[in-house]
Amino acid sequence: NLVARHVLPSQPRSAVAIAPAARDKAKKSKSSSKSVMGLMQVEESPKDEQLPDKQKLAAPVKSVVDKFQLLPEFLKVRGLVKQHLDSFNYFVNTGIRKIVRANDRIVSGIDPSIFLRFKDVRIGQPSMTVDGVSEKLNPHMCRLSDMTYAAPILVNIEYVQGSHTEKTTMEKNDVVIGRIPIMLRSCRCVLYGKDEAELARLGECPLDPGGYFIIKGTEKVLLIQEQLSKNRVIIDTDKKGNINASVTSSTETVKSKTVIQMEKGKMYLLLNQFVKKIPIMVVMKAMGMESDQEVVQMVGRDPRYSALLLPSIEECANLDIYTQEKALEYLEGKVKRSTFGSPPNDREGRAFSILRDVFLANVPVHNNNFRPKCFYVAVMLRRMVEAMLNKDAMDDKDYVGNKRLELSGQLVSLLFEDLFKTMISEVQKTVDIILSKPSRSSRFDLSQFIVRDSITVGLERTLSTGNFDVKRFKMHRKGMTQVLARLSFIGTLGHMTRVSPQFEKSRKVSGPRALQPSQWGMLCPCDTPEGEACGLVKNLALMTHVTTDEEEGPLISLCYCLGVEDLELLSGEELHNPNSFLVIFNGLILGKHRRPKCFADVMRKLRRAGKIGEFVSVFVNEKQRCVYIASDGGRVCRPLVIADKGISRIKEHHMKELSDGVRSFDDFLREGLIEYLDVNEENNALIALYEGDATPDTTHIEIEPFTILGVIAGLIPYPHHNQSPRNTYQCAMGKQAMGNIAFNQLCRMDSLLYLLVYPQRPLLTTRTIELVGYDKLGAGQNATVAVMSYSGYDIEDAIVMNKSSLDRGFGRCIVVKKYTAINQKYANSTSDRILRPDRTGPGAERMQILDDDGLAAPGEIIKPNDVYINKESPLETRGSIMSPTGQTDSRYRSARQTYKGPDGETCVVDRVALCSDKNGDLCIKFLIRHTRRPELGDKFSSRHGQKGVCGTIVQQEDFPFSERGICPDLIMNPHGFPSRMTVGKMIELLGGKAGVSCGRFHYGSAFGEPSGHADTVESISETLVKHGFSYNGKDMIYSGITGCPLQAYIFMGPIYYQKLKHMVLDKMHARGSGPRVMLTRQPTEGRARNGGLRVGEMERDCLIAYGASMLIFERLMVSSDPFEVQVCRVCGLLGYYNHKLKAGICSTCKNGDNISSMKLPYACKLLIQELQSMNIVPRLKLAEA
Repeated sequence: NLVARHVLPSQPRSAVAIAPAARDKAKKSKSSSKSVMGLMQVEESPKDEQLPDKQKLAAPVKSVVDKFQLLPEFLKVRGLVKQHLDSFNYFVNTGIRKIVRANDRIVSGIDPSIFLRFKDVRIGQPSMTVDGVSEKLNPHMCRLSDMTYAAPILVNIEYVQGSHTEKTTMEKNDVVIGRIPIMLRSCRCVLYGKDEAELARLGECPLDPGGYFIIKGTEKVLLIQEQLSKNRVIIDTDKKGNINASVTSSTETVKSKTVIQMEKGKMYLLLNQFVKKIPIMVVMKAMGMESDQEVVQMVGRDPRYSALLLPSIEECANLDIYTQEKALEYLEGKVKRSTFGSPPNDREGRAFSILRDVFLANVPVHNNNFRPKCFYVAVMLRRMVEAMLNKDAMDDKDYVGNKRLELSGQLVSLLFEDLFKTMISEVQKTVDIILSKPSRSSRFDLSQFIVRDSITVGLERTLSTGNFDVKRFKMHRKGMTQVLARLSFIGTLGHMTRVSPQFEKSRKVSGPRALQPSQWGMLCPCDTPEGEACGLVKNLALMTHVTTDEEEGPLISLCYCLGVEDLELLSGEELHNPNSFLVIFNGLILGKHRRPKCFADVMRKLRRAGKIGEFVSVFVNEKQRCVYIASDGGRVCRPLVIADKGISRIKEHHMKELSDGVRSFDDFLREGLIEYLDVNEENNALIALYEGDATPDTTHIEIEPFTILGVIAGLIPYPHHNQSPRNTYQCAMGKQAMGNIAFNQLCRMDSLLYLLVYPQRPLLTTRTIELVGYDKLGAGQNATVAVMSYSGYDIEDAIVMNKSSLDRGFGRCIVVKKYTAINQKYANSTSDRILRPDRTGPGAERMQILDDDGLAAPGEIIKPNDVYINKESPLETRGSIMSPTGQTDSRYRSARQTYKGPDGETCVVDRVALCSDKNGDLCIKFLIRHTRRPELGDKFSSRHGQKGVCGTIVQQEDFPFSERGICPDLIMNPHGFPSRMTVGKMIELLGGKAGVSCGRFHYGSAFGEPSGHADTVESISETLVKHGFSYNGKDMIYSGITGCPLQAYIFMGPIYYQKLKHMVLDKMHARGSGPRVMLTRQPTEGRARNGGLRVGEMERDCLIAYGASMLIFERLMVSSDPFEVQVCRVCGLLGYYNHKLKAGICSTCKNGDNISSMKLPYACKLLIQELQSMNIVPRLKLAEA
C-alpha cells in the first residue's frame, strides 16, 4: 500500500507532463521518416552533433511513399454515402430531363390540334405551401413535425387553349406538377455545400452522412439493390442440367428476357411472347439468314461446333422451313394471343415485330436490318457450344463482375417515369372526355389539368412503405426502403453502405452466400449478418465507388476511330478469325479488332489522360477472345495507384503537395497517377499490396490494404490477428453499441434513443475510426480489464464488475422514449379537449405531474400509471354537425394517457413538444428519459466479438489491485481466449497500456504493420518496459480479500468495451395471473401484453416422459383455461346450466335427467363446438372416476 500511495499522486501529473513531449517526439520521428532525406538532415544541422538523435539515425531511408493522405481526400469526393448522392444528383440534373423529353406531349385523341408540350423540367428548392404561402423547409424541421422533406417539380409548358373556333398557343413557366422527396446532402438539399457553423445553425450534425430521405418525419434509406447485369450474355445451367444462355435486355422502352436453351442436343429459343419453345434455326431464318452454311460459319468452322449444330439444323428441315416467309409463318402461329394491349399490326406480322422489338431488345434494328441480331445470336450459340465442350466457359452468377448495384437514383427515376407516364395518360383521358361533350361553353384550358397529386402521393407512398409496384416495368418488390437505424453513429453509417440481395433469404443455397474472391476491395469480407441472411446482405468496402451511367454515343464512335471493324462489313466466316478479338461495348457487339492488346492500351491511356470518363472499364478476356468495354451504371470500382514496371507513379513531392492542400484527389486522377478499376478490369491487372512487394510485372499498387474492410469492420483493432467469425460477430454488435448518435442528439425526437452518459474514444484506435469520425462520436468506454478467474460468477463469458467504477459512471446510459398524443378534430366539427387536472379527489395523485394546461410538465419525475395528458374524446364523432364549443361534459368520455414503464424505476419527463400535423390537428410529443446504471444481466462486449453479461458486481474493497494501486473495472475469465483465438484483444490490451503510459494513441489498423498504421507488439513491449511495466503486460496483483499477492502474474490493461442495447430491464418477464384472450380464454402471449409462459409440445413431452401427471394437469388446465361443462350421459353432447332451475339441461334430449358436470379446458370445448358447426359430432363418453 505504501508503494501505491507514493506512486498514485505523481502518476497523473507525470502522464500530463509526458504527453506533449511524447507527441512532439512522435511528430519528429514521423516527419523524419516521411522525408527521404532523413539522414541528410542530421548531418546538416550543427546543433544535433553533440546529441545525435538515435531514432533519426536508425530510421531507414524510406523510398516507400506514405499514401495514407489519399484516403481522407478520396472520402471527400467519393465513397461511403457519396454513391447515393451522386446517383440522386444524376437523376435530378439529367435523368428527370430525359424522362420528360421522351414523353413530352399530351395530344388529344379527338382533336389532334389541341396539345400540350413540356419544354423544360427542373426541381426547385425544398419548400411546402401553407395557406398559399410557400415556406422553405429544412430537414430538422421535417423530422420534428412529421413532414416530408420534398421539393416541387417545376415544368415549362406550351399548350393550345381556346373554344371551338379560335385556338391560341399559350406558354406557362414554373407549373408545379408534383413534389419529390429530396435526399439529404444532395445538390437540391438545403445542407448542400454548407460548412459546420451553417449546419449547426440548421440543427444538423456535421458528421451525419446524409443520403436518406425524410418521409412523414421518419428517415428512410433506399438500400442499394444487387442484381444480375442487364444486356449481358450469361451462360448457366437450369435445374435439369441443360445449358442455357440468357440475356436480360433493358432499354428505354422495352424490358425483356431472352433465353436460348439446349435440350436433348437441340437449341431452342424461350421468349415470353411465344407460346412454347422455338427451334433456334427457325428464328435465324426468320431474321433473314436463310443459308445454313452461313449460320455454321458464324458459329465457327470447327467440326465439333458444326456437329453440335447439326440436330438443330435437321429439326428445322423436318419442319420443312427453308425461307424467311415460311419461318415467319411458322412463328406467327406460335405467338401468344394477348388479351389486352395494342391491336395487331396487320401490315407486318406480329412475329416480325416481336423479333424486331422484344427479342434481344438491347440490339437495335435499323431499317429492318437484322444482321447485328444474327451476329449476336451466333455469338450466344458459340458460347453455349464452348460451354458444352469445356465446362470452364460457364459463367458464375455470383461473380461480382456479373452483378450491378442499383442505387437510389435509378430506383427513384423508374418510379418517377411510371408516375409521369400514368399522369400523362390520365390527363389525356380527362381531356378527351371533356372534348367529347357537345355542349362546351367555357373556353378550354389544357394547363389546368396537369396539376395532379398522383406524382406526389405515389412517390411518398412508395418511399414510405418500401413496396415498389411498378407494373409498367414488371417490378414487384417489397421492403426496398428501411427506417434508418439510429442506435449508434456507426450503425447509421453502416446502414447507408448496406447492399440488399436479389433473392429471398429462405432459400438454402450456399453459392451466393460464399465469400467470393472477386469481392476483394469491393465488398467487406467481415460485415454480414449471422443467421438466415448470412452472406446475402453485404456491405461496401471503405474505398468503393458505385458508378452512374455515362453517355454511350461518343465512346462508340471513338471505338470505331481506333480501328474497330464494323460487323456490317464482315462475313460470317470472318467473325471468329483466330487472330482477332470481338469488341463488346455494354453488351453490344461493335465489331472486331485485329490487335486487341494495343486497342485496350490506347483506351486506357485515353482514360488516364482524362479524355474519356474515369469509370470506363476495358477488359480483355483471353478465354472468350473478346474485349469488353463498360460504361454503364452500377458497377463497383475502386481507386488504385498506377505502377510502371513495378515503380509507383506517385512520388514524394505529390504527397507533399497533397498535404499542403495544393493538390486534390481529382488532380491525381487527371494526371494519370491513380485510376479506378472495376472487378473485370482487375483481372487484367497485377496488383501489389505494398510498394516493396512490386515486381517488374506489377501494373498497380494498393493505396492502403486496410481499405478492403468496410466501415464497421474498420473499428476492430488488429482484426488480422483474430479468427474470422469473431470479426463478423463484432460487426453485428458494433451496430447495437450505445454511444453518441450525432451532435444534435438532444434536439431530436426519435421514438427510441439510447445514449451513453460518458462515451470515450478508444485508446487503441485505427485509421478507419479517424476517417469516419468515430473518435468524435464514440460508443464505448476504456475499461481496465484484468484477465483472471474471480468469484465463480464469471463462467461462460460473464463479467465481474467493480461497484465503484459503476458509481463513477462506467457504462451508465440514458434511454429516451417518445410518446405521442393527438388532439383530433372530427367530421361533425367536434374535437378532443384537454382538461385541467383535478388537484383533489380520486385519481389526483396520478395527476400530480400535470401542469394547468393538462400536459405533463418537463422535469417532473413520472412513475408507472401516472397520467401524462388529461384528454377527453367526444362520444359522437359522426352524424349531424354540432357546435364545437357547446357540448356538455356528459357527451365526453375520458381518454387520458398513462405512462406504462418498468415498476420501481423513476423516469423523468425530458421535453414536451407541440406541433401541428398534416391534418392541422395539434400533435403533442412527450420525451421520457430514464437513466440506467449497469446491473446484473446487462450485455457488454469488447471490439472482438467477445460478448458477455454482467455476472456479479463486487465492492472495490474486495477487488484485486496492482502494485501501483490500480483496481480493474472489469474482470474477464481467461477461458474466453483459447478457443476463440482473439489475439487482437490481447494486443489491444498491450497497446492500450502502452498508450496510457506514454500519452500517445496507438494504432491497430488491419494489415497495418508494414505501412506503419499498426504498432507492432515488439515496439509496444519496448514502450511498456521503458515505463516500468513488464514487457508482456502482466502485473503483480494483490488479492483484495486477503491482501496477499496472488500466486500468478495477471494480464491487465485497458480495453475498449461497448455497452449493448440488450438490458435486463427490457427483457425481464414473469407473471402470476393476468389478462386472457377473449376467444380461447387462455393467457395472452408476449411480454408487452403481460403474457404467460407457454408450456409447449416439447415441454409437455418431457413432463409425460417424466411421469409428472399432476404437474402437467396443472400447467395445461388448472393454470390455463379451466371450464366447467354439462355433459349428457345419453347422447354425449354438451348441455348448459339453467340457473333458474338450478340444474343442467341437455339441449338435444330436452331434459336434465342424465347430466354430469365435468372440468375441461375451454379450448377443448371451443374445438368441440367448432366441429359441430361443421356437421361433425364429437360425443363424450363418460365413466365414473
